[in-house]
Amino acid sequence: MKAKTANKIATIVLYIIAGLVILILAALLGYILVQGVPHLSWHFLTAPATAFTAGGGIGIQLFNSIYLLLLTMVISLPIALGAGIYLNEYAKPKSYVTGLVRTAIEILSSLPSVVVGLFGFLLFVVQFKLGFSILSGAVALTFFNLPLLTRSVEESLRTIPDLQREAGSALGLSRWTTVGHVILPAALPSIVTGVVLSAGRVFGEAAALIYTAGQSAPALNWTDWNPFNVSSPLNLMRPAETLAVHIWKVNSEGIMPDAAAVSAGASAVLIIAVLLFNFAARYFSKVLYRRLTASK
Repeated sequence: MKAKTANKIATIVLYIIAGLVILILAALLGYILVQGVPHLSWHFLTAPATAFTAGGGIGIQLFNSIYLLLLTMVISLPIALGAGIYLNEYAKPKSYVTGLVRTAIEILSSLPSVVVGLFGFLLFVVQFKLGFSILSGAVALTFFNLPLLTRSVEESLRTIPDLQREAGSALGLSRWTTVGHVILPAALPSIVTGVVLSAGRVFGEAAALIYTAGQSAPALNWTDWNPFNVSSPLNLMRPAETLAVHIWKVNSEGIMPDAAAVSAGASAVLIIAVLLFNFAARYFSKVLYRRLTASK
């Protein structure tokens, strides 16, 4: 009887803890969405921000966030994919190189984002003279995102049974052929989930971008898509204030007449985007799993 009673009490306590976690998350998301959604409109999502007058939007900041996210993923994904494949498929468990790579990943993952931003500022903005630019921000975010992506790829590959590797060897396939044509396709759903979730983390990053991408959003010419022109949206060397940085700037400066409304609306957009990243990760993972395994 004592064992059954203790089990019931432990179960109730665990349910209460899980309920508290859900309640805290629901309260946080609910408050931000209730405060911000009424301020959302097409004009707010597309219009440029204004400094001293009310009625501005977040169009340029939203575009900068998406552009920086895509560029960061283009840079970091191949590196993380290669590192994950090496660590799980090729690296010797007790070799010096493997230990060094894992130590580097652990250190990078434990660094605060503001430290990564300061490092990016000193190296890319000052030393390499890239200035406050999209390129500086994307490279800094690559350092910030690389540990999470590498771990995600490695864990996804680790879930694939060794029987598939042994089957490839039995068929006379090389290790690289087995990895590229057997292991990677099987691990693709999990890898896509990790990529989408890390994209949501990058999309909401602010501290690292304050020191690298800058805190200004120059006017853009939406008809000029030549990446070498200063006013082009695709120019990599222009400063780019992102949505998360814009929220911080609006609240810290307080010079906008409608600063509270802009901050609430931008926060709601940011939260909705992060939620979409999470739901998209689950959806694409399920779709890919069904197609690759032919399961219903």
